[in-house]
Amino acid sequence: MAIEISQQINKPTWLESCKIYLQKRVAILFFFGFSAGLPLLLVFSTLSFWLREAGVSRASIGFFSWIALAYAFKWIWSPFVDRLSIPLLTPWLGRRRSWLLLSQLFIIISLIGMAMSDPQQNLVMFAVCALVVAYSSATQDIVIDAFRIESAPEKFQAAMAAAYMTGYRLAMIMAGAGSLAIAAWSSSSEAYELSAWSTSYFVMAACMGVGIITTFVAKEPNYKGTELQQQQAAILKQLNAAEIPTKAGRFMAWLNMAVIAPFTDFFKRYGKHAILILLLIGTYRISDIVMGIMANPFYVDMGYTKGEIAAISKIFGVTMTLLGAALGGVLLTRYSTYSILFLGGLLVVITNFIFAILAFVGKDLTLLTLIISMDNISAGIATTAFITYISKLTNIEFSATQFALFSSIMLLFPKFIAGFSGVYVDDFGYVNFFIASALIGVPVLGLIVLLKKVIEE
Repeated sequence: MAIEISQQINKPTWLESCKIYLQKRVAILFFFGFSAGLPLLLVFSTLSFWLREAGVSRASIGFFSWIALAYAFKWIWSPFVDRLSIPLLTPWLGRRRSWLLLSQLFIIISLIGMAMSDPQQNLVMFAVCALVVAYSSATQDIVIDAFRIESAPEKFQAAMAAAYMTGYRLAMIMAGAGSLAIAAWSSSSEAYELSAWSTSYFVMAACMGVGIITTFVAKEPNYKGTELQQQQAAILKQLNAAEIPTKAGRFMAWLNMAVIAPFTDFFKRYGKHAILILLLIGTYRISDIVMGIMANPFYVDMGYTKGEIAAISKIFGVTMTLLGAALGGVLLTRYSTYSILFLGGLLVVITNFIFAILAFVGKDLTLLTLIISMDNISAGIATTAFITYISKLTNIEFSATQFALFSSIMLLFPKFIAGFSGVYVDDFGYVNFFIASALIGVPVLGLIVLLKKVIEE
């Protein structure tokens, strides 16, 4: 009883919960979120729209989505991003900002490469440019996540995650509705025109300037990792005692801290619950991701124009994105992370069922508006809660590597399954596809309830 009274006294007011968004460190994450969110749809659903309009089959579009698996494998190179310095850039900008700048430059260059390619004439070159966008974007994500965790104590993390998600979702609308609107305005008709899509992707490349400017404005995190350095020194001392040559010993000590320690640390801290936690991370967004790859091909096949999709996303999508991300951040300061995870996951399942209704009813702008609104608010809440959750799981000593591992696990299985979405639609139709994509999210809700019980008891 005394504990409950203490928690009520310490719980911030709604006004105090909202004031945290005025912090400068929180605002910086808004712009980094924009830089992180922009490339994703350009190699995901927007790309699907372009490919479908260019006459590429649904099955091929589904397999094409595997390019985005780069985000699911970023844990492989995250230890090197976490520990290695870049000649010239790192002494100038610091470890985090140097990697940010390098990845952002590669995103811009490869987006320009996509803009100058034609999927009808050279699909391989087009795919290579898209792959570079995905890998560079995944690298940028690794660094931004580490930057966020190292830049502020835990009490700021929910607000920073919410600000990040607001920028991220706005960028996704820019890359989704914005790119479609630009392509529509640049077209002389509704027929496929390469020049219209090229113009759109050139503009998207220019929008990445937001990330570069933010990289120069932001301050390098001053976290030094003293504990980690002490561990590495202890390991090096043991290796020297074993008469291992100095250079080899230093490399082995570095390898242990960069690659092995981040993984063993997680299992040491969470013990028998670690597998359940990883299972939740690996399935939480499955319903959303599996459905997402077929959303734009669905719009094309239903007869919606680029202008209609862009207009609805721009008006209602932006509003609900801001509401969802901000609401998620505020709710997380008042309720448990598992409770908000459940709420976000439930809303995503409901949204997918409404997509099935739309597929059954046919073209309906009012129903589409409702769906896009719900999709953005549910995604804002769910993703803000999820980022906060895995941020709490991350040991600051291994911020880049562990967060990359968690976010990669989040994408690996869902992205793989999503690759078969086009084949499923061809065989069973859109109604069955959307129902199935909703149902696979239901067991995740049960897993959240189970983890909340065993972790918080």
